[in-house]
Amino acid sequence: MASSTSVPAPRSRSKKPLGKMADWFRQALSRKPTKTPVSPENTRSDGSQPSSSDRPPPLGPSSEVSPTPPPTHLGAHGSSSSSSGRWSKDYDVCVCHSEEDLAAAQELVSYLEGSAAGLRCFLQLRDAAPGGAIVSELCQALSNSHCRVLLITPGFLRDPWCRYQMLQALSEAPGAEGRTIPLMSGLSRAAYPAELRFMYFVNGWGPDGGFRQVKEAVTRYLQTLS
Repeated sequence: MASSTSVPAPRSRSKKPLGKMADWFRQALSRKPTKTPVSPENTRSDGSQPSSSDRPPPLGPSSEVSPTPPPTHLGAHGSSSSSSGRWSKDYDVCVCHSEEDLAAAQELVSYLEGSAAGLRCFLQLRDAAPGGAIVSELCQALSNSHCRVLLITPGFLRDPWCRYQMLQALSEAPGAEGRTIPLMSGLSRAAYPAELRFMYFVNGWGPDGGFRQVKEAVTRYLQTLS
C-alpha cells in the first residue's frame, strides 16, 4: 500500500514587510512641506512686477531736469533785450561833442528824437549814470548804440577828450559803413580830421541842412537791421 505523503500547507506570507511600507507612506504623507526661503529677488517672480514703463527712470547726468530758464527781460516796444534788429541795442545814435558845443548837440538830439523815426539818442551829460566813470559811461554808450555822430567843430578839434571819443568810436566799429557819421560845422574841408579821411562827412547845420542828412543816414542803416 502506497504510503500517503502529507504535503505541507503553504506558509502564509508575513505581513510585516507590508506593515513597514504602510508606515513609510503614512510618515511621508504626514510630513509638512518644507518652506523655501524667499529672497527679495523672488518676491515678484509671479509676474506682478511692474514693467519698465511703470518705473520712474533713474536720475543720471543726462536725465536731470533742467531748471526753467528765467523770463527774458523785455525792453522797449515789448521786444526782448537779446533779440536781433534795432532793439538789440539801447540807443540808435550816440552823439559825441565837445563841452562848448553842448547847446548845438542838444539841438541836434531834439531834432532826431522829435522826428517821425523817433530815434533814441544818447547825450552824455543827460543820459550818463550819476556817479559813473566818464570813460566807462562813454565806452558803454558807444557799444550800446547802432550809430555814432561826431559833431566836428573848432571846439571838437581843440578838445583832447573829443579826439579820444572819435578814436573810440572808430575802434568800436572799424570800417562799419554807415555807423559813424561825421557832421562838420564851421570848418573848412581842409580841417577835416585825417583819421576820418576814408569817410564821407555831412557839412551843414540846422533842420534843413546837416540834421536831415544825419537822420536819413541813421534811418537807412537801421533799415538794414530789420
